[in-house]
Amino acid sequence: MPSVLDAIEAYGENPSAFLALNDGNEYFTAPGLDGVITYRRSGRYLVQFAGPFAPAAAYTPLLTRFLEFAAGQRRRVVAIQLQRADAERYAEHGFAVNQLGASYAVDLGQFTLRGSKFMRLRNKISRALRSGLTVADADAADEQGALAEIDADWLRGKGRRAKALEFLVGEHTGPYQKYRRLFLGRIDGAPVGYISYSPVYGSRSGWMHDLSRRLREVPPGVMEAINVAAIDAFRAEGAGWLHFGFTPFTGLDDACEVATASGPVRRVVRLLAERGSFVYPAQTQLAYKEKWGPHVVLPEYVAFQGRPRIGAVLRLLSVTNAF
Repeated sequence: MPSVLDAIEAYGENPSAFLALNDGNEYFTAPGLDGVITYRRSGRYLVQFAGPFAPAAAYTPLLTRFLEFAAGQRRRVVAIQLQRADAERYAEHGFAVNQLGASYAVDLGQFTLRGSKFMRLRNKISRALRSGLTVADADAADEQGALAEIDADWLRGKGRRAKALEFLVGEHTGPYQKYRRLFLGRIDGAPVGYISYSPVYGSRSGWMHDLSRRLREVPPGVMEAINVAAIDAFRAEGAGWLHFGFTPFTGLDDACEVATASGPVRRVVRLLAERGSFVYPAQTQLAYKEKWGPHVVLPEYVAFQGRPRIGAVLRLLSVTNAF
């Protein structure tokens, strides 16, 4: 099988493409065709992550073969985190395709924290640094014990029934960790929070602010200070962009919908955007991302093969560990 990493590096325009390498994913390839499709099995569905990572000439043939593969197993395909170009191609294949949210990105060449717009952010960072916070570019393999303690405390703060999300978020373990970057914050020598960054390829290459967790009892501004330290390092290295990843139920725009959008799905997504904080803290996530002054907002889509069904939604939630 072709290297998944090679396919992502060559054809990964999706800023979240590196998540295709998460543990537990499966990969579809076809003889004679370049490219890879990432998916997980769940009940009667194949839940696909992003579009095919393939050259233009192989994109449609590879997708067609994948749909045939699914049909041979009597399964349907539901795809998540499609980009606009993917959405249009899936619509052509008869999928019901709806905007589900957006991802946000900062052009590091234009980034600045100067000016009144960022005064509150600067103050939060200063407060965290005055508390004794230090930030280091760390080796995740050497810090697994500390990361596990932070993860456990962070998860306890989410409630008794909370579970860590999977599939659409990154990791800090596994064979591809050497390609990621980990910035770890300490106060008085004790680890208190971290942000893991994944590489981004394509036309807006750089890094994606991915997994971020902290102890519940830390001063305000710790995560912002960690991110600034990472930004300083990435800019010094010549990185072009910092992506903040996908947030569902945000950035919704009727102009972004494609021709095969489902009316019922659209209404549910809008309802969750307005009142769905019990499902996902989208507005909290959005507030964090917007404070960095993103230069680009990219719509992202969900696609259902055939008519959208509640079973497909439940399977999508299942593979992300959302319930």
